[in-house]
Amino acid sequence: MDSIAVGPDTFVTLSYVLFDERGEAVDRAPPEEPLRYIHGYAQIVPGLESAIEGMRAGEKRSVIIAPEEAFGERDDAGVFDVDKEDFPNSGEIVAGDEFLAQSPDGEPMTMRIVEVRPDSFIVDTNHPLAGQRVRFEVEVSEVREASEEEISEAQAELEASLDHDHASCGHDHGDGHAHDHEHSHSDPPLVQLAKKA
Repeated sequence: MDSIAVGPDTFVTLSYVLFDERGEAVDRAPPEEPLRYIHGYAQIVPGLESAIEGMRAGEKRSVIIAPEEAFGERDDAGVFDVDKEDFPNSGEIVAGDEFLAQSPDGEPMTMRIVEVRPDSFIVDTNHPLAGQRVRFEVEVSEVREASEEEISEAQAELEASLDHDHASCGHDHGDGHAHDHEHSHSDPPLVQLAKKA
């Protein structure tokens, strides 16, 4: 029996190493902890999804992806000032720290501290790889037809994502989230969910 090629409604298992624009490995899914997804439902970056279509189990490929098909272009509006009082333990925070926070509209977002000022922090909500051409070294280890249940779940996730994007402030920050850019004292404070290591 011929192996199935990666295509719409297939369940794909793959390993990868992701390299940034400087050629440094910044993320990986090793064979012992692979990435699994349903093809065709925007569960991985668009450029990678289109580049691996047609691959079969056992095949390897090096894929270079432009920013708009990877983690998005940088959005200058994603860099803004936040009062220190909005952060717990603000005296311990340094540039480079990352936080999972809740935006005023209740959506989760990642923010990176880029500058510490006397009364505030400059934060960046852009994906760290936004604006960069990236390279994936990919190996597909399994391709099978997705079950009806897997397809239904993938479809529901995609529809929820699209509903959120249409209800947002009108632009995508490259990693699938958007938020209100008004950060006055009348807004609910940012809620730290977890400091990223």
